[in-house]
Amino acid sequence: MAFADVPGQLALIADEIAEHMLAKNKAREAGLSASRGAIRLSANSIRAVHRGEFAKAEELAAQAGGLLKDAAEAMREHPDIFHAGFIHDGQKEFAEASLTAALVSGKALPGPSDLGVEDQAYLNGLGEAVGELRRHLLDKLREGDLARCEACLEAMDEIYGVLVTFDYPDAMTGGLRRTTDAVRGILERTRGDLTVAVVQKRLEDKLSSG
Repeated sequence: MAFADVPGQLALIADEIAEHMLAKNKAREAGLSASRGAIRLSANSIRAVHRGEFAKAEELAAQAGGLLKDAAEAMREHPDIFHAGFIHDGQKEFAEASLTAALVSGKALPGPSDLGVEDQAYLNGLGEAVGELRRHLLDKLREGDLARCEACLEAMDEIYGVLVTFDYPDAMTGGLRRTTDAVRGILERTRGDLTVAVVQKRLEDKLSSG
């Protein structure tokens, strides 16, 4: 091959690579935008749950899920971009919002396939939902609804019991170990808060009856 042929051949190769990179970057931008939108909608969905606006929460979560599906389709031919991390974050927040709504409203829990999210995003979202359950429990504690608080704490305990069984490397679970450690801390604090409230209520009842 003469050196004179190199410029022309390199130009063709560079054009092909540039076309691939352009498509990959376009998919990345679409994924980033969708993930950010899903995170925002999921946060608003959770706020709606705490206000008792379950229909609105469901609508917002559905919009978040739709964005993530669009992102997955945009990156279907670019798995390296799909697994870069930002889609995991969006899926995690969407799972958290959907699971929080189901737990607080008493509906059946959706699974990863129901939500269209990766297993590791689902498990981390489940762990994050424990923090929202604590907030719900504290709201009910202020209202004096101890029975609801006990049921909420039991659900939190069940979630922790499931999460600790997934003892795999963080690369496989998306950092689930950190999430599980955080859940344990939340659970211990919440159990302590509820125990103090129950003891105080019993003391008050005893004093009032005496």
